[in-house]
Amino acid sequence: MTQIGIGLVGGGYMGKAHAVAYSAVGPVFNTRLRPRLEVIAATSQASAETYAKAYGFARAASDWQDLVADPKVQAVVIASPQSTHRAIAEAAFAAGKPVFCEKPLGASLEDARAMTAAAEASGLPNMIGFNYVRTPATQFVRQLLAQGVLGDITWFRGEHTEDFLADPTLPANWRTRDRANGCMGDLAPHPINCMLALMGPVAELNARIETVHGLRPGPNGPEAVTNDDHAQIMLRFASGVMGHLYISRTATGRKMGYAYEIHGTKGAIRFDQEDQNAVHLYRAEGPEAARGFTRILTGPCHPDYLAFCQGPGHGTGYQDQIIIEARDFLTAIETGHPVWPTFRDGLAVSQIVETAFQSSDSGRWVAVPAT
Repeated sequence: MTQIGIGLVGGGYMGKAHAVAYSAVGPVFNTRLRPRLEVIAATSQASAETYAKAYGFARAASDWQDLVADPKVQAVVIASPQSTHRAIAEAAFAAGKPVFCEKPLGASLEDARAMTAAAEASGLPNMIGFNYVRTPATQFVRQLLAQGVLGDITWFRGEHTEDFLADPTLPANWRTRDRANGCMGDLAPHPINCMLALMGPVAELNARIETVHGLRPGPNGPEAVTNDDHAQIMLRFASGVMGHLYISRTATGRKMGYAYEIHGTKGAIRFDQEDQNAVHLYRAEGPEAARGFTRILTGPCHPDYLAFCQGPGHGTGYQDQIIIEARDFLTAIETGHPVWPTFRDGLAVSQIVETAFQSSDSGRWVAVPAT
């Protein structure tokens, strides 16, 4: 086994998840590279020291530049606000250090392009954090599609629906300001990444992006919401198949509605992240009277499940997805070979987000440029 020094930028919600993942990934997957938690950076020295003590990092830094420059930091994990991603990633690549960056890749398409260019020019391992697509269930679905179990695919429907801003009386906050923090910047990258993984590239789309609650309570009275609450996108994939996405942060009653349905000539699949350890598979075979969706519970025979549990149906959880991501990043570093999804895959997601805004503004179908 060889140790590798990890530097983590950001100690909040996702920062904690990554800290836990890098502490656990070695024993869970018996990795050859064993992470050593070297430095964590936050917006103040006091916050960084609190995080370092809580998560087990050797040192704290109030400036991410000090983290990147530290010779004991051999790989950088970015879990800070998206507006900071580009500068940190570019500096890390210039310092010769692999980078794992949380989604979205940057605060804009321009950022995503620059970060991808820097990653590929460096030749260093790079990955973007789309954790939901790593569940054993969705990995199994990708296998079924690759095996042609559904026959010729005829339709795709995806969604990411939550209700954390469904109540119009909730006060305005950072989530209700700036386009990058809206539904398309925050939630949409996840189902778009999933859609691309399952269905391949998109040729063209027609989007409608809207704000549901235009005013929210503020400290000095009603405050305008300046970004989007939900969006629907009609799609034509490069394969010719039609599809649809719906993304919302105002979907009352939905907590983690990362879901999809795929129809084919020989069967169909349904999946919902609120029941993330089950896949519903329909096979168009046998007597019609006996046909129906079969609920398949994930177990040791499904991808990456056995490392966490030997019992079928016992299930994996959110944190386990982050541990799988950490394993993938360590694999990319150890082997020197790219492991999906890379920064270029993140750029493809950013391009679709930008094209959706263009379509919504123009009211037209818009072709999605190649990245």
